[in-house]
Amino acid sequence: MNETNKPVAVVIGATSKWQADGRNTRLAHGGDVDDSDMPLSTRWGVGGAIALKFAAQGFYVVLTTRTANNARALEEAIVSGGAQALTVELDLSSEASVNAAFEQINVEVGPPEVVVLNAGYLEGRDLPADQELLEHIPVEMFDTAQDIASRGPFLVAKQVMPIMRERGSGSFLITNNAASLRGRKRYTGQSLYYPRVMMRTLAQVLTEEYSEHGVHVANVIVDGLIDSPGTRALPLAQQRPELIMNPASIADAFYYLHTQDASCWTHELQLTPYPTKPSF
Repeated sequence: MNETNKPVAVVIGATSKWQADGRNTRLAHGGDVDDSDMPLSTRWGVGGAIALKFAAQGFYVVLTTRTANNARALEEAIVSGGAQALTVELDLSSEASVNAAFEQINVEVGPPEVVVLNAGYLEGRDLPADQELLEHIPVEMFDTAQDIASRGPFLVAKQVMPIMRERGSGSFLITNNAASLRGRKRYTGQSLYYPRVMMRTLAQVLTEEYSEHGVHVANVIVDGLIDSPGTRALPLAQQRPELIMNPASIADAFYYLHTQDASCWTHELQLTPYPTKPSF
Protein backbone atom coordinates (compact mmCIF):
# COMPACT_ATOMS: atom_id res chain seq x y z
CA MET A 1 0.00 0.00 0.00
CA ASN A 2 2.93 2.34 0.75
CA GLU A 3 4.35 1.81 -2.74
CA THR A 4 6.49 4.96 -2.73
CA ASN A 5 8.08 4.03 0.61
CA LYS A 6 7.11 7.23 2.35
CA PRO A 7 8.17 7.53 5.99
CA VAL A 8 5.33 6.44 8.25
CA ALA A 9 3.83 8.54 11.04
CA VAL A 10 1.35 6.89 13.40
CA VAL A 11 -0.99 9.16 15.35
CA ILE A 12 -2.64 7.30 18.22
CA GLY A 13 -5.80 9.17 19.13
CA ALA A 14 -5.90 11.04 15.84
CA THR A 15 -9.35 12.45 16.47
CA SER A 16 -10.62 14.61 19.32
CA LYS A 17 -13.24 14.18 22.01
CA TRP A 18 -13.99 17.87 21.29
CA GLN A 19 -14.59 17.42 17.55
CA ALA A 20 -18.04 18.32 16.22
CA ASP A 21 -19.53 14.97 17.24
CA GLY A 22 -17.06 14.10 20.00
CA ARG A 23 -17.93 12.72 23.43
CA ASN A 24 -16.92 15.87 25.30
CA THR A 25 -18.73 18.07 22.81
CA ARG A 26 -21.95 16.14 23.28
CA LEU A 27 -21.51 16.10 27.05
CA ALA A 28 -20.90 19.85 27.28
CA HIS A 29 -23.39 21.05 24.66
CA GLY A 30 -26.05 18.35 24.66
CA GLY A 31 -25.36 17.33 21.06
CA ASP A 32 -23.19 17.91 17.99
CA VAL A 33 -21.98 21.36 16.94
CA ASP A 34 -21.41 22.84 13.49
CA ASP A 35 -17.78 22.87 12.30
CA SER A 36 -18.39 23.91 8.69
CA ASP A 37 -16.80 27.34 9.19
CA MET A 38 -13.66 26.00 10.87
CA PRO A 39 -10.38 25.27 9.05
CA LEU A 40 -9.31 21.64 8.76
CA SER A 41 -6.47 22.24 11.22
CA THR A 42 -8.91 22.79 14.09
CA ARG A 43 -11.70 20.31 13.33
CA TRP A 44 -10.04 17.34 15.01
CA GLY A 45 -8.02 19.00 17.74
CA VAL A 46 -4.34 18.26 18.31
CA GLY A 47 -4.44 14.74 16.88
CA GLY A 48 -5.98 15.88 13.62
CA ALA A 49 -3.61 18.83 13.29
CA ILE A 50 -0.59 16.58 13.85
CA ALA A 51 -1.86 14.10 11.26
CA LEU A 52 -2.39 16.89 8.72
CA LYS A 53 1.06 18.36 9.45
CA PHE A 54 2.96 15.13 8.91
CA ALA A 55 0.89 14.34 5.82
CA ALA A 56 1.81 17.74 4.37
CA GLN A 57 5.48 16.95 5.05
CA GLY A 58 5.36 13.81 2.92
CA PHE A 59 4.59 11.14 5.51
CA TYR A 60 2.21 8.25 5.08
CA VAL A 61 -0.06 8.89 8.07
CA VAL A 62 -1.74 6.12 10.04
CA LEU A 63 -4.71 7.28 12.11
CA THR A 64 -5.63 5.08 15.03
CA THR A 65 -8.89 5.25 16.93
CA ARG A 66 -11.04 2.81 18.84
CA THR A 67 -13.73 3.05 16.15
CA ALA A 68 -12.62 3.57 12.56
CA ASN A 69 -15.62 5.72 11.70
CA ASN A 70 -14.37 8.42 14.10
CA ALA A 71 -11.45 9.15 11.75
CA ARG A 72 -13.24 8.76 8.42
CA ALA A 73 -13.63 12.50 7.75
CA LEU A 74 -10.01 13.19 8.76
CA GLU A 75 -8.71 10.45 6.49
CA GLU A 76 -10.78 11.83 3.62
CA ALA A 77 -9.37 15.32 4.24
CA ILE A 78 -5.79 14.01 4.11
CA VAL A 79 -6.37 11.98 0.94
CA SER A 80 -8.22 14.80 -0.78
CA GLY A 81 -5.17 16.97 -0.13
CA GLY A 82 -3.02 14.60 -2.15
CA ALA A 83 -1.42 12.70 0.74
CA GLN A 84 -1.81 9.11 1.93
CA ALA A 85 -3.55 7.87 5.06
CA LEU A 86 -4.81 4.67 6.63
CA THR A 87 -7.17 4.25 9.58
CA VAL A 88 -6.47 1.39 11.98
CA GLU A 89 -8.56 0.52 15.01
CA LEU A 90 -6.58 0.43 18.24
CA ASP A 91 -7.79 0.17 21.84
CA LEU A 92 -5.09 1.09 24.36
CA SER A 93 -6.83 -0.93 27.07
CA SER A 94 -6.23 -4.17 25.14
CA GLU A 95 -2.77 -5.68 24.65
CA ALA A 96 -4.15 -7.82 21.83
CA SER A 97 -5.56 -4.75 20.08
CA VAL A 98 -2.29 -2.80 20.37
CA ASN A 99 -0.26 -5.75 19.07
CA ALA A 100 -2.67 -6.43 16.20
CA ALA A 101 -2.74 -2.77 15.18
CA PHE A 102 1.03 -2.50 14.89
CA GLU A 103 1.25 -5.83 13.11
CA GLN A 104 -1.19 -4.45 10.53
CA ILE A 105 0.74 -1.19 10.26
CA ASN A 106 4.09 -2.92 9.80
CA VAL A 107 2.71 -5.25 7.13
CA GLU A 108 0.58 -2.78 5.17
CA VAL A 109 2.65 0.42 5.20
CA GLY A 110 5.90 -0.36 7.01
CA PRO A 111 7.40 0.29 10.44
CA PRO A 112 6.80 3.82 11.74
CA GLU A 113 9.42 6.55 11.78
CA VAL A 114 7.23 8.62 14.12
CA VAL A 115 4.65 7.59 16.70
CA VAL A 116 2.59 10.30 18.38
CA LEU A 117 0.57 9.16 21.36
CA ASN A 118 -2.33 11.60 21.68
CA ALA A 119 -5.00 9.43 23.28
CA GLY A 120 -7.29 11.12 25.78
CA TYR A 121 -10.17 10.25 28.03
CA LEU A 122 -13.03 12.06 29.74
CA GLU A 123 -13.71 9.70 32.63
CA GLY A 124 -14.66 11.84 35.63
CA ARG A 125 -16.19 14.77 33.73
CA ASP A 126 -19.73 13.54 34.19
CA LEU A 127 -19.55 13.14 37.99
CA PRO A 128 -21.77 15.67 39.83
CA ALA A 129 -20.55 18.39 42.19
CA ASP A 130 -21.13 16.31 45.31
CA GLN A 131 -18.75 13.60 44.02
CA GLU A 132 -15.52 15.53 43.54
CA LEU A 133 -13.50 13.62 46.14
CA LEU A 134 -11.41 10.57 45.26
CA GLU A 135 -13.61 8.33 47.45
CA HIS A 136 -16.37 8.68 44.85
CA ILE A 137 -14.23 7.63 41.87
CA PRO A 138 -15.34 4.19 40.61
CA VAL A 139 -12.54 1.67 40.22
CA GLU A 140 -13.54 1.19 36.59
CA MET A 141 -12.90 4.90 35.98
CA PHE A 142 -9.44 4.64 37.52
CA ASP A 143 -8.71 1.57 35.38
CA THR A 144 -9.58 3.48 32.21
CA ALA A 145 -7.34 6.37 33.19
CA GLN A 146 -4.48 3.97 33.88
CA ASP A 147 -5.01 2.19 30.56
CA ILE A 148 -4.77 5.43 28.60
CA ALA A 149 -2.11 7.20 30.65
CA SER A 150 0.23 4.39 31.72
CA ARG A 151 -0.40 0.81 30.64
CA GLY A 152 -1.35 1.67 27.06
CA PRO A 153 1.74 3.82 26.41
CA PHE A 154 3.86 1.01 27.88
CA LEU A 155 2.30 -1.45 25.43
CA VAL A 156 2.89 0.92 22.51
CA ALA A 157 6.51 1.46 23.55
CA LYS A 158 7.10 -2.30 23.59
CA GLN A 159 5.89 -2.43 19.99
CA VAL A 160 7.79 0.51 18.51
CA MET A 161 10.98 1.05 20.51
CA PRO A 162 12.76 -2.16 19.41
CA ILE A 163 12.23 -1.29 15.74
CA MET A 164 13.44 2.27 16.21
CA ARG A 165 16.45 1.10 18.24
CA GLU A 166 17.49 -1.40 15.58
CA ARG A 167 17.09 1.21 12.84
CA GLY A 168 18.95 3.84 14.89
CA SER A 169 16.30 6.53 14.43
CA GLY A 170 12.70 7.42 15.19
CA SER A 171 10.52 9.55 17.43
CA PHE A 172 8.05 8.59 20.13
CA LEU A 173 6.22 11.80 21.07
CA ILE A 174 3.57 11.96 23.78
CA THR A 175 0.84 14.56 24.31
CA ASN A 176 0.33 15.25 28.00
CA ASN A 177 -1.14 17.97 30.20
CA ALA A 178 -0.21 20.01 33.25
CA ALA A 179 -1.73 17.46 35.64
CA SER A 180 1.36 15.35 34.95
CA LEU A 181 3.45 17.95 36.77
CA ARG A 182 1.56 18.17 40.04
CA GLY A 183 -1.36 16.43 41.69
CA ARG A 184 -4.35 18.69 42.23
CA LYS A 185 -7.91 18.37 43.51
CA ARG A 186 -10.30 17.20 40.83
CA TYR A 187 -13.12 19.72 40.41
CA THR A 188 -16.56 19.13 38.91
CA GLY A 189 -16.34 18.57 35.17
CA GLN A 190 -12.69 17.52 35.19
CA SER A 191 -11.26 14.16 34.23
CA LEU A 192 -9.29 11.92 36.56
CA TYR A 193 -5.93 13.15 35.31
CA TYR A 194 -3.37 12.36 37.98
CA PRO A 195 -2.41 8.98 36.42
CA ARG A 196 -0.78 11.03 33.65
CA VAL A 197 2.18 11.47 35.99
CA MET A 198 3.09 7.91 35.00
CA MET A 199 2.98 8.91 31.34
CA ARG A 200 5.50 11.67 32.00
CA THR A 201 7.76 9.33 33.96
CA LEU A 202 7.62 6.76 31.16
CA ALA A 203 8.88 9.41 28.74
CA GLN A 204 11.76 10.17 31.11
CA VAL A 205 12.68 6.48 31.36
CA LEU A 206 12.49 5.93 27.61
CA THR A 207 14.68 8.99 27.03
CA GLU A 208 17.30 7.62 29.41
CA GLU A 209 17.23 4.19 27.78
CA TYR A 210 16.85 4.93 24.07
CA SER A 211 18.34 8.34 23.22
CA GLU A 212 21.78 6.73 22.98
CA HIS A 213 20.32 4.51 20.26
CA GLY A 214 19.18 7.49 18.19
CA VAL A 215 15.53 7.38 19.29
CA HIS A 216 13.91 10.66 20.27
CA VAL A 217 11.32 10.58 23.07
CA ALA A 218 9.47 13.69 24.22
CA ASN A 219 6.68 14.40 26.67
CA VAL A 220 4.84 17.46 25.32
CA ILE A 221 2.74 19.24 27.95
CA VAL A 222 -0.10 21.16 26.33
CA ASP A 223 -1.16 23.56 29.06
CA GLY A 224 -4.27 25.32 27.82
CA LEU A 225 -7.63 25.04 26.09
CA ILE A 226 -7.19 23.79 22.53
CA ASP A 227 -9.23 25.30 19.73
CA SER A 228 -11.72 22.80 18.31
CA PRO A 229 -15.44 22.73 17.47
CA GLY A 230 -16.48 21.77 21.01
CA THR A 231 -14.13 24.09 22.91
CA ARG A 232 -14.78 27.14 20.72
CA ALA A 233 -18.45 26.96 21.75
CA LEU A 234 -17.62 27.00 25.48
CA PRO A 235 -18.35 30.20 27.48
CA LEU A 236 -14.69 30.43 28.53
CA ALA A 237 -13.56 30.47 24.90
CA GLN A 238 -15.99 33.27 24.12
CA GLN A 239 -15.01 35.31 27.17
CA ARG A 240 -11.23 34.70 27.11
CA PRO A 241 -10.21 33.91 23.52
CA GLU A 242 -6.60 34.71 24.37
CA LEU A 243 -6.48 31.45 26.34
CA ILE A 244 -7.23 29.31 23.30
CA MET A 245 -4.36 27.38 21.73
CA ASN A 246 -4.05 26.83 17.99
CA PRO A 247 -3.68 23.08 17.28
CA ALA A 248 -1.80 23.81 14.05
CA SER A 249 0.92 25.58 16.05
CA ILE A 250 1.10 22.62 18.43
CA ALA A 251 1.46 20.30 15.42
CA ASP A 252 4.34 22.47 14.18
CA ALA A 253 6.07 21.91 17.52
CA PHE A 254 5.67 18.14 17.23
CA TYR A 255 7.13 18.13 13.74
CA TYR A 256 10.01 20.32 14.89
CA LEU A 257 10.74 17.91 17.74
CA HIS A 258 10.90 15.00 15.31
CA THR A 259 13.44 16.76 13.11
CA GLN A 260 15.89 17.37 15.95
CA ASP A 261 18.75 15.14 17.00
CA ALA A 262 17.60 12.91 19.86
CA SER A 263 20.76 13.59 21.84
CA CYS A 264 20.19 17.36 21.84
CA TRP A 265 16.85 17.52 23.64
CA THR A 266 15.50 17.05 27.10
CA HIS A 267 12.52 14.73 27.30
CA GLU A 268 10.01 17.53 27.79
CA LEU A 269 8.46 20.54 26.12
CA GLN A 270 5.72 22.69 27.62
CA LEU A 271 3.35 24.64 25.38
CA THR A 272 1.18 27.44 26.74
CA PRO A 273 -1.38 29.81 25.17
CA TYR A 274 -0.09 32.68 23.07
CA PRO A 275 -0.39 36.15 24.66
CA THR A 276 -2.12 37.57 21.60
CA LYS A 277 -5.76 37.21 20.68
CA PRO A 278 -6.37 34.52 18.03
CA SER A 279 -8.23 35.38 14.85
CA PHE A 280 -11.54 33.56 14.74
